[in-house]
Amino acid sequence: MKITSRPIALTVGTLLLAASGYAYFRYQDRDAGGFITENVERGAVVATVTASGIVNPVTTVQVGTYVSGPIKAIYANFNSRVTKGQLVAKIDPAPFQVKVASAEAAVANAKAKVVKDRADLAFKKLSYERSRQLLEKKFISQNDLDTAKSNLDQAAAQITVDEAGVQQAEADLGAARINLSYTEITSPVDGFVVSRNVDVGQTVAASFQTPTLFLIAQDLTKMQVDTAVSESDIGGVQTEQPVTFHVDAYPGKDFRGKVVQVRNAPTTVQNVVTYDVVVGVDNPNLELRPGMTATVTVTTARKDDVLKVSLRALRFRPDRQGGEQGGASAGPATPRAGRGPAVYVVEPDGNLKRVAVQTGVRDDRYTELLSGDLKEKDVLAVGSKRAETTATAAQQRPPSFAGGGRRGFH
Repeated sequence: MKITSRPIALTVGTLLLAASGYAYFRYQDRDAGGFITENVERGAVVATVTASGIVNPVTTVQVGTYVSGPIKAIYANFNSRVTKGQLVAKIDPAPFQVKVASAEAAVANAKAKVVKDRADLAFKKLSYERSRQLLEKKFISQNDLDTAKSNLDQAAAQITVDEAGVQQAEADLGAARINLSYTEITSPVDGFVVSRNVDVGQTVAASFQTPTLFLIAQDLTKMQVDTAVSESDIGGVQTEQPVTFHVDAYPGKDFRGKVVQVRNAPTTVQNVVTYDVVVGVDNPNLELRPGMTATVTVTTARKDDVLKVSLRALRFRPDRQGGEQGGASAGPATPRAGRGPAVYVVEPDGNLKRVAVQTGVRDDRYTELLSGDLKEKDVLAVGSKRAETTATAAQQRPPSFAGGGRRGFH
């Protein structure tokens, strides 16, 4: 039988290609020491704290009423712009007008009593003088003169009493007029009506608690975000730090502000302690509305154009990779090799070199390199290829079947 050389040549070529590919990958793995690597980079490191909060006006005033009665008229509605002293609502003034009229009558009555008392005082004074002259001529007794003197003193005292009554009546009149003025509800500040809680005809009662008729935001162009920052993150938050946040109403748009207050009062909910951080933000286009939920990012520290290393490189330890070093010498890797943070540089021959470092500002991926024998583009080990391959294979391995039963296929 005749055998052609073409199939044999193809088979040999395929085997040679596979062998060369295997040799290439084995060489690459040995050259890299069997490690997953990342380079030392130069760039910015930004430390941030993330929290959620609510958008609120900087100043919100609750406008209530001091007197009770039915609402007769409303002069402001939702989103109305109001000025300080502007009439926004009116309570039916009729009952209070009656009280004012009654108080005015009481004042007039008290003043009339004073006039009467002064006339009586004048008469008592004349009687006393007449009695004194009669006593000198022995026409009356001393007792009659003493009685006239007592009546004169009582008339003078009655004037003082009734003058005090006039003051009391005038005070009652003032209170009645004040209550009448309270039937006109005015805005205490310049701003916008955020909420209106009453309608015409509704009766408000101010007996035990002042009811809120309107909620007025003083200036919606200046807003604040009240955020809750956890106790583990509050240490790095300070006033004047820049803040970015976004709200669901404007996806993809970042709003900017700054921290204006870090409050010391803690809030504990289900054993979680948080602190209120107030973020000030300008709202010139009135895009932000009260009550919006904001996701806030506070920049607590920033370093630009610095050497930075991966956090994975700081966490990597050769002795924790299951002894799989891909044939490379990792050198001493136990805590006896040195305390403190360190990274492992992959040298050209595939060995690892431990380098002690000092770090500074860190974000979720990198940390600033303050000191250490490293330079830009140095190759650092962050993991083991074989350990990662083993973990992947373990995840893909089919589950074992427990028990002593037999499995058969029919």
